[in-house]
Amino acid sequence: MTPLALPPLAPLPLLHLALGLALAGWTLLFLFRIVLTWYPQVDLSQGVMRVVGAPTEPFLAFTRRLIQPIGGVDVTPVVWVGLISLLRELLVGQQGLLTLALLRSQAIG
Repeated sequence: MTPLALPPLAPLPLLHLALGLALAGWTLLFLFRIVLTWYPQVDLSQGVMRVVGAPTEPFLAFTRRLIQPIGGVDVTPVVWVGLISLLRELLVGQQGLLTLALLRSQAIG
């Protein structure tokens, strides 16, 4: 018995999906950081919190050098949520570059 051959995956739909999921994941991580700013006693270097702290802290540390806390509140996670949301909309949103390229390639082929 021969194994079933899967059709080759087109790179553009796969890239569109992967980029959309990655940017959504980053947005979710920064949203968790926004919530965690309300609980300063939470140690982001311990346990499960490392999943949220480790990938986001380098970006936030860089941004904190540019943007000081406003009224004692760290607003850098909000800045990153805005930037990632903008990037996601520009690339994989309804009128995003990759979305339009994907639609055009489906119309042609």
